Amino acid sequence: MSSLHSVEKIGGTSMAATATLFDNVLIAGRKGADLYHRIFVVSAYAGMTDLLLEHKKSGEPGVYARFVADEDADGWRQAMEAVRRAMQERNATMFVRADRLAEANAFVDMRIDAVAACLDDLARLRSHGRFCVKEQLVTVRELLAGLGEAHSAHSTALLLRDRGVNAQFVDLTLWDQQDMRELDDRITQAFAPIDLATTLPIVTGYAGCSEGMVRLYARGYSEMTFSRIAVLTKAREAIIHKEFHLSSADPRLVGTDKARKIGRTNYDVADQLANLGMEAIHPGAGRGLRQTDIPLRVRNTFDREDGGTLICGAYVSDTPRVEIVTGVRHAQALQFFEQDMVGVKGYDAAILDALARHGAWIVSKASNANTITHYLSADAATVKRVIADLQARYPDAAISAQPVAIVSVIGSDISRPGLVPDALQALADAHVPIVAMQHQIRNVDVQFIVDVDHYETAVGALHRALVEDGAEPAEDRRAA
Repeated sequence: MSSLHSVEKIGGTSMAATATLFDNVLIAGRKGADLYHRIFVVSAYAGMTDLLLEHKKSGEPGVYARFVADEDADGWRQAMEAVRRAMQERNATMFVRADRLAEANAFVDMRIDAVAACLDDLARLRSHGRFCVKEQLVTVRELLAGLGEAHSAHSTALLLRDRGVNAQFVDLTLWDQQDMRELDDRITQAFAPIDLATTLPIVTGYAGCSEGMVRLYARGYSEMTFSRIAVLTKAREAIIHKEFHLSSADPRLVGTDKARKIGRTNYDVADQLANLGMEAIHPGAGRGLRQTDIPLRVRNTFDREDGGTLICGAYVSDTPRVEIVTGVRHAQALQFFEQDMVGVKGYDAAILDALARHGAWIVSKASNANTITHYLSADAATVKRVIADLQARYPDAAISAQPVAIVSVIGSDISRPGLVPDALQALADAHVPIVAMQHQIRNVDVQFIVDVDHYETAVGALHRALVEDGAEPAEDRRAA
């Protein structure tokens, strides 16, 4: 396998901007041999996975959620037809040739009919009452997730062929196979016969495998597929195409004229962003790239000429500085106080066990002699269940939770003398009271815990003091 190639992932919003995607990424002025030595891993078109599973933010039920609820026998079938319409409407906006549109729609019909037939069989079994299909619901979720990527990858390959590109639809979804291999084996098998010098693979972001991609990685599964392909094919570079630059802060909070493209950073920073829920790359995906020394570039689909931000393992900024100010707007501070904790082991493990059992994401943690505080990215209902579990186990403990916001200043090296005092002064000048503060020895981030209502003010104040008022970005911050 050539080491000259890149592996590139395209997000759902970028996929939906089809004309721009072709002009700025897929073709982007290339001709002949320059079109190749690239592998594209595609997400479903924006909104499609929401229709198949459930809406990522609002929770509005899609096909899967309606099938699980089983409240209306036709509910999931109606939701499936809504998916069919959405996919074919998407095709109608992209295909000019009638024969290509018919081919794209026939593919959608074939896949949806096959999955609907599986759900029909499970629904009949469930109706008998003697059969438990709960274990099969995990498989149903996996099956549905793959539909979105199969549609987008197949359509993209057809559109590229219409433009004279030798594109190949690489289907990793396992939609009609019994062979449940591990992910790495699935990828190796798929790419073995492909000549990257003459073929442009368009690969499904979902991959059917024995591990269960959705079960392990939730909505981050396409980034894991992307990462493993890059690692296994020994890519020169991994590239993620998003609808925005990786910037020094949310432009909506600090102003588009104030936010700066980061330009260059390292995987430590990417890990901190993932921990805060900011999707530079899934931490599991970043780990593989980091371990094999493959640089990751994050590019803006709508900014064709810009090189984006390059993330490398060994990079450290020449001058200590803050590269990004971000955080978690709605978090929960879970405080566990037990007077008899001093010198006694076991409390930490019990709390972590409860948090894991209820799926509460830990952003950071602090402790002293008799108090352990976890700052969680979780809703209030989840935290209430955690407290109930812990209170039952430790009836004498005082356990409470309060909503907070977490604002973090992050950089590959933030060891600049005076940075923390400057940050504290900036927050004081902006009249932002600080609930707590976390500063790690590694000098990658400092977290300020503030009241939820002060989140935006805190981000703006820290960005002005630590990014805008600092020196202009040095040359090493720009993408290579």
